[in-house]
Amino acid sequence: MTKRLLMFAVLVLSVASWALGADETWAGKISDSKCGASHGSTEHDGKKLSDRQCTAACVKGGAKYVFVSGDGKVYDVDNQDFAGLPVHAGHSVKLTGAKTGDTIHVSKIEMSGGKMN
Repeated sequence: MTKRLLMFAVLVLSVASWALGADETWAGKISDSKCGASHGSTEHDGKKLSDRQCTAACVKGGAKYVFVSGDGKVYDVDNQDFAGLPVHAGHSVKLTGAKTGDTIHVSKIEMSGGKMN
């Protein structure tokens, strides 16, 4: 009986960890928590900036990187130190990671065909 219970517990835990840690891939943009999905009317020191410039300026000013999915939903990024975030700030990307609620743990970022600016 104890052996069966132990085997069942191991099975449940392994299935749960697989389901929670499964990576997914989404198309969207790397943005910042201040501007979210819209950089259109954002101005810094009286200058209009590109999405990339705006994201970099906002993060430098204390905002966090976020991911904006193709449908406009904004997700927090929990691993702010991921090397690809500053490289792809403001870019359209394919982002791979594990999502928990409204937060994504990024494991990979690549350009989605849009030009780098």
